[in-house]
Amino acid sequence: MNCQQSLFQSGKPVWPAGRAGEMNLFVGFRARIAVERCDRVLLRVTASSVYRAFVNGVFAGYGPARAAHGFYRVDEWDISSLLPPGENWIAIEVAGYNVNSYYLLDQPAFLQAEVVRDGIVRASTAGEGAAFEAAVLPWRVQKVQRYSFQRPFTEAYRLRRGCNGWRTGSPDGFDAVECSVTETKTLLPRGIPLPDVTVRVPQKALCRGTVKTGIAVKDYWRDRSLTDVGTKLKGYSEAELDTAPALMLQTIANETVHPIEQPGHPPGRMMLDAQSFCLVDFGINLSGFIGATVTCTTRTRLFLLFDEILVGGDVDWKRLSCVNVLAYELEPGTYELESFEPYTLRYLKVIVLDGACEVRDVSLREYAAAGMDRATFACSHPDVMRIFDAARATCRQNATDVFMDCPSRERAGWLCDSFFTARVACEFTGSAAIERNFLENFLLPARFEHLPDGMLPMCYPADHPDGNFIPQWALWFVVQLEEYLERSGDRALVDALRPRVMNLFAYFPQFVNEDGLLERLDAWNFLEWSKANAFTRDVNYPTNMLYAGALAAAGRIYGDQALRDASRAVLDTVRAQSFDGAFFVDNAVRKDGRLERTDNRTEACQYYAFFFGAATPETHPALWRVLLHDFGPRRREHDAFPAVHVANAFVGNYLRLEMLSRHGAGGQAVAEVKGYFLGMAEQTGTLWEHDRPAASCNHGFASHVAHVLYRDALGIAGIDRTRRRIALRLGDTPLEWCEGRVPAGEGAVHVAWRRVGGEVRYRVDVPAGFALSVSTVDGVSAVREW
Repeated sequence: MNCQQSLFQSGKPVWPAGRAGEMNLFVGFRARIAVERCDRVLLRVTASSVYRAFVNGVFAGYGPARAAHGFYRVDEWDISSLLPPGENWIAIEVAGYNVNSYYLLDQPAFLQAEVVRDGIVRASTAGEGAAFEAAVLPWRVQKVQRYSFQRPFTEAYRLRRGCNGWRTGSPDGFDAVECSVTETKTLLPRGIPLPDVTVRVPQKALCRGTVKTGIAVKDYWRDRSLTDVGTKLKGYSEAELDTAPALMLQTIANETVHPIEQPGHPPGRMMLDAQSFCLVDFGINLSGFIGATVTCTTRTRLFLLFDEILVGGDVDWKRLSCVNVLAYELEPGTYELESFEPYTLRYLKVIVLDGACEVRDVSLREYAAAGMDRATFACSHPDVMRIFDAARATCRQNATDVFMDCPSRERAGWLCDSFFTARVACEFTGSAAIERNFLENFLLPARFEHLPDGMLPMCYPADHPDGNFIPQWALWFVVQLEEYLERSGDRALVDALRPRVMNLFAYFPQFVNEDGLLERLDAWNFLEWSKANAFTRDVNYPTNMLYAGALAAAGRIYGDQALRDASRAVLDTVRAQSFDGAFFVDNAVRKDGRLERTDNRTEACQYYAFFFGAATPETHPALWRVLLHDFGPRRREHDAFPAVHVANAFVGNYLRLEMLSRHGAGGQAVAEVKGYFLGMAEQTGTLWEHDRPAASCNHGFASHVAHVLYRDALGIAGIDRTRRRIALRLGDTPLEWCEGRVPAGEGAVHVAWRRVGGEVRYRVDVPAGFALSVSTVDGVSAVREW
């Protein structure tokens, strides 16, 4: 942990006096500075909940990177290129949400900022140089519905001409208020690259049409983010709302729809009258800030509706159990609109209900992880390439500062998901820096409020006032920690986390039964999105396989033989109790005080068994053959074992690919990638939470398929960045050639191979100082070409 007050030379944390705990307060800060040609100017900034910076009205940054409760990461933006010689305005908008969420922490609002020119502070909050003055910005409606159960508020605006002039010094609408200095903050360096904020535009307009209003609604959709507002979910109740677009929009529907005659052309200017719409397509799922330039000559109500997919040819803005709506009430004028929060979408529907306007320059400013283009991959099969591109797109949108489940509904740093994302993020960037931030966040708090002693939150940084947690996800934390040590060599952080790991294991003995297995764990027991989640009653065997895996991992990390012995004992008991001669059974239940094995069997349970060592092809050869030949992506079409419930994407299908690779069937894993993921890549250009578009269609863990392709298609079986070793393993794949590059050390591993007759001819370059080992599987004959 590297906490530093010196990350700021002068700036102090400030906020409008007496309002630091107010929900959904939107505050603008600005300062004027003078610069000379060739000056180097830095903006240092951190905030709660989140900030957006401008230089002379031009977007300059967004953040900060997230940290644990009571800690704040400091961003440093080089804004030199945005500053012409002379007078310049630095403006920062800050949203102080002050509600619990899985995305941003419920902590008092503040801004701490300074502008440094050539090492001297030229402007700051309550420090040296020009003072940042502040005003509460009235344009964003304060009392609105939450966006989702997991995220804070939706965005609704009431704008008039010139309302953003304050960013460039205009006094109009900027009523300065007194700020007070808040308590000193514990600061951390950002620790990771600043985000990629490339501006993207739609690829085509799909259709135009009209809408009808006043439709009678028998049962309004009211998400729990509205109905559950109370002591455990902060927000504004329905009775308190100043505007309610999520209710009003349920009373409108398309009346006419006219396909665009030239759908391949990107949309230009859209003239929209009252009760009309236009639907545009960005080509793939993207995450970031939705923008457009809008000119209206009369009062206009404008709505931007969006989602990752179309349902019945239209945007269903509530499909994901969140409010995918931006609402604007506009006085006559021209507006450069851009959402304050990042969202995820492929499709954007622009609706004018009242008035009329011209909409142009529709855009999405990406908010994605930078540096993920350092790695490359190419192969002979276009479908596999498309899946790889979808994996990269998924990873970069889900790793801006922590490893998120999705960049849409939650933006939460979920355990288990992070185990998979961490692998591929390191391959894309050549660094474990994002993972370090992610794990460090679990180290920093003295304790996790509302959770039992020893338990880790299922996602973090997040608030959990309802006391909910997933005990299995805490065990995945330990499994990931072992791999992090191998990726990073960061012994200091791993050792610092030892008390947290040991306290976690101290939590579980209260649930250990007479056989040494975990039984009747508290809270939300989660294994994967399939029938496996229905069989967690009493003794759940996949949970115990995971428990054994976590014990063994901790034993290896910390040299604790007792933990490793305990792991072996758990696995021995699981094998004896769970295996019914054909498959591993998911659970046993108590009847009259005795455990009885059920006949509940899931595909996911089998993969847990192989992943955590309860089974191998040698110990369970018949089961291995069945899984190898009768299961996989075509199982739903030709299912020879209907009594074994089908796995889902998260996490069963991924554990299957790990099983295949680990036991010499990597070529089959590559072949199955197409069956599992091509439909996702084609439909959204990203990879999904489920094996069908039922929830998030952009889920971070799913990017792990790129790791599968690097390992099992390209052949990079492992890069040990600490011991500086690289393992190349060439097998029989359905590809004719493959080539790729993965960062390592100061350079990269570059591999290229092709089939020539019955041989695989390959070239490999490794960075200086790295040792290379080469092996083959599947009887492949490999010849190195120099």
